[in-house]
Amino acid sequence: MAIDHQILCITRTTHTDPHERIQKIGGLNSDGKRWGLTLDDAIEGIELDKWRFWTAGGGASVWVEIAKHNGRKYLKTVADGLHPDNLLALPDCP
Repeated sequence: MAIDHQILCITRTTHTDPHERIQKIGGLNSDGKRWGLTLDDAIEGIELDKWRFWTAGGGASVWVEIAKHNGRKYLKTVADGLHPDNLLALPDCP
């Protein structure tokens, strides 16, 4: 069964394409220590049902899902009507 984790920050690439702009995601463990995963590791963890990710934006929590663009997998939030995507609106990870 997948463990839920809140994404609090992202590390961006230099790409301007929104489908390629996230390089890493991060958050806090229950003990307050920071965690971080590469995009590929996060996607693999979702596919293996190891983790589920969510984030908050616009006063609501939204799940993160895998999407594909031009054959490349990326993460995005479930459609909630907010633009830009809630993930892209997160601050940079320290």
